[in-house]
Amino acid sequence: MLIKGAKPYGEDAVDLLVEDGRIAAIGDELTVPGADVVQAAGLVALPGLVDLHTHLREPGREDAETVETGSRAAALGGYTAVHAMANTDPVADTAGVVEQVWRLGQQAGLVDVVPVGAVTVGLRGERLAELGAMADSAARVRVFSDDGHCVADPALMRRALEYVKALDGVVAQHAEEPRLTVGAQMNEGDRSARLGLTGWPAAAEEAVIARDVLLAGHVGARLHVCHVSTAGSVEILRWAKSRGVQVTAEVTPHHLLLTDECAESYDPVFKVNPPLRTEADVQALRAGLADGTIDAVATDHAPHAVEDKESEWASARPGMLGLEQALAVVVQTMVEPGLLDWRGVAERMSVAPAAIGRLESHGRPLAVGEPANLLLLDPAHRAPVDPAALASRSRNSPYAGRELPGRVVATFLRGTATVLDGKATR
Repeated sequence: MLIKGAKPYGEDAVDLLVEDGRIAAIGDELTVPGADVVQAAGLVALPGLVDLHTHLREPGREDAETVETGSRAAALGGYTAVHAMANTDPVADTAGVVEQVWRLGQQAGLVDVVPVGAVTVGLRGERLAELGAMADSAARVRVFSDDGHCVADPALMRRALEYVKALDGVVAQHAEEPRLTVGAQMNEGDRSARLGLTGWPAAAEEAVIARDVLLAGHVGARLHVCHVSTAGSVEILRWAKSRGVQVTAEVTPHHLLLTDECAESYDPVFKVNPPLRTEADVQALRAGLADGTIDAVATDHAPHAVEDKESEWASARPGMLGLEQALAVVVQTMVEPGLLDWRGVAERMSVAPAAIGRLESHGRPLAVGEPANLLLLDPAHRAPVDPAALASRSRNSPYAGRELPGRVVATFLRGTATVLDGKATR
């Protein structure tokens, strides 16, 4: 396949030849008889994106999403690998379940689906799950998380860090002190008081991050912090990194763009955990992502069936779709204001998450000999988001009707097109 006139990292236009799953040549005016030609003039080429935090719902909630539909949404968003979180039914806390998810991803063939293993049995926070068996399985699990639940017991969290260290893995913590968030519905502040919704204090997140970076530093293990949402969390992470703690962190697209003002509508599509925060928090998150305090953008793609989302706010499930619009949100919040260039986008959405997840064939540079995992983006395209047109089985997009910049025109997984002309190939 010959990609003509693409701009790697937004720089000078070149042709890229893809053969046998790798980038075989890069140059000007390449000609290859018999090659399939993709016209890419004006398109930015980036390494295929890697998501550290995707909910695919299978097994158990195939009415909301399946590995196949979620994989298709991911490919349309420019992703070539996604980490599937463990809060399925049954929970991905054994080698059997993670291998099932991995094989479903292989069958779909649209992205590399990398299962995340639960830290504790049933996500109950009482005893460690089969971490070693999941690591040794065909799925080769290296990221472990009880996401949706915090590993609240500090002794158990310490043991998890020690155990996972021996597996060259990482514990991805959902930072939420549960005793501070009982009944919480949105960010705690003046707005929650005015709306009559129980508040979710920033301190509930920050306290757990502070505890866990101290534990990780003590053990000498890797810690990853899921969906960072507050300015205080950014400062704690900055401090921990300055002390040499092996901590990484992610921020979601919705926390980069939306604020708790969205709750004024009482539209439960804006209910999420952790909640949307203040404008000051959003600005701190953008600054933290720009300077590398926050390592990665992760979608926390959380599809929900209609009956779980279209209800009164208090009874609605928290979560938002994210895979198909993640790159567009990063373009709007980080690229257009000049906070990140295209190489910075590649670092935060491909290189860093691949390194955190220990995915050796992803997050690689666009260079001769490297795996042909890449995307082509039209940065000039702008269009409103139509939830009915999304590939996900669910429709709970917080971006409905919002005009966002950029459109993924093509995605290639090891040289095979999974998206062409903005449409999935299968």
